[in-house]
Amino acid sequence: MAVKAENVKWVDGLRGFASLLVVLTHIARSWDEGLFLPADAEGAKPRVAQWPIIRIMFQGRVGVAIFSLVTGYVCALKPIRQCRSGQQELMMQQLAKSAFRRVPRLMLPTTIATILIWFVTQFGVFEVANRVEGWWLNYTSPNMTPYIGQAVMDLILNCITTWTKMWNVYDKNQWTLLPLLKGSMTVYMFLVATAYLKPRFRMMAAFGFYLYNYIGNEPAFGMQFFFGVFLSDLSQSPSHIAWCQARKWPQRFLAPILILIGLILASYPENHVDWVHWSTKMGHWSVLIFPHDNETPRAYSGLGLNFVALGIHFSPSAKNFLSNRYLLYFGKNSFAVYLLHGSLLRTILVWMYYGFQVPADIIHEDGKREPGHNFPPPSRARFWCWLPIWFVILYTVAHYWTKYVDPLCAKLTERWVKYTFETPQTDLSAGEKPILPHAVQVSELPK
Repeated sequence: MAVKAENVKWVDGLRGFASLLVVLTHIARSWDEGLFLPADAEGAKPRVAQWPIIRIMFQGRVGVAIFSLVTGYVCALKPIRQCRSGQQELMMQQLAKSAFRRVPRLMLPTTIATILIWFVTQFGVFEVANRVEGWWLNYTSPNMTPYIGQAVMDLILNCITTWTKMWNVYDKNQWTLLPLLKGSMTVYMFLVATAYLKPRFRMMAAFGFYLYNYIGNEPAFGMQFFFGVFLSDLSQSPSHIAWCQARKWPQRFLAPILILIGLILASYPENHVDWVHWSTKMGHWSVLIFPHDNETPRAYSGLGLNFVALGIHFSPSAKNFLSNRYLLYFGKNSFAVYLLHGSLLRTILVWMYYGFQVPADIIHEDGKREPGHNFPPPSRARFWCWLPIWFVILYTVAHYWTKYVDPLCAKLTERWVKYTFETPQTDLSAGEKPILPHAVQVSELPK
């Protein structure tokens, strides 16, 4: 029986779903912190949005872990395919360029976004968001810099600290980009180190690194990078694909069970887990499941995602669902949405709810002046009326960013690659293998 290749488009759909989760969680942090709790108060009846599984949409913690898993999966996909076909020399050559491209492809659009946010900050566009009752809006809204020289220095400093200290005052959401960059480089190094291993031993090594990061309390990044590599290798194993295609029970029974377990694990609340029975039990189990001094909510989200991803691996139906054109559209624009949604939320969406004017200062009889009262949350009607319109604006802006800014960054990156890389010398008539950059032959590398 011929072995049908796996549908890998689901990874882009999952990435699109992750970007949507990140947007929803920041909306929740801005106007409904109760969604991160198992109930609004001890003994209170949970709202529907606070129920297990449903709450994942709003607490959104798993979104960052999805980005990490997808990074590991995608970075390993083509190199592993080349290793399995005996093209290690070609894999090394292309891997060098992929690793080189990775830095400007992340840094260029991120820097452009930071410059744009810095520029509009100096016009006070975040002042209204700073006066809203919501700690996340206040925390993430930058203030104007009174002097142009200091403003330029702040811009340069934050462009640097984004990639050194995971800190950018103009867009605090960019804290994830440094771990994602480091993770992709770690995956590339792993692929080089295991290029000549037999596939089953490479998968064992990837799973070993997964366990290492599990013990080391790296549920959002390290665990996910190597679980992605493991899944990428497993999905290209002819014997495993043939085994799955010859049996129906993995997709009918095993996949739904794995996905359900993963969704329940990822539902663990952020605080006050003792307010409801189900999260109290999970809190007790965490002592037995996870290493000491773990960040339990992120640990549960990371482990839950691994169960879900494994369930998707065994389910063609789940892959087809994640490969639909809408989620693929979200996936295509996911990076742009991640870079832009925070600023658009703190400006356009806030203006839709509160207008453009900050509350007037309060002047006391003695002449003392203090800031006026903060804006309360908007009414439900106003909230739900404007939110869909804002989503249309967000994805329209992200679409044009993906259409124009990303290709510009890709073009600049390719020019830099062409300028800096040596051209491999080949003699096809003689049947010689390509000479790698710096005249290093793969045959000369330690095996």
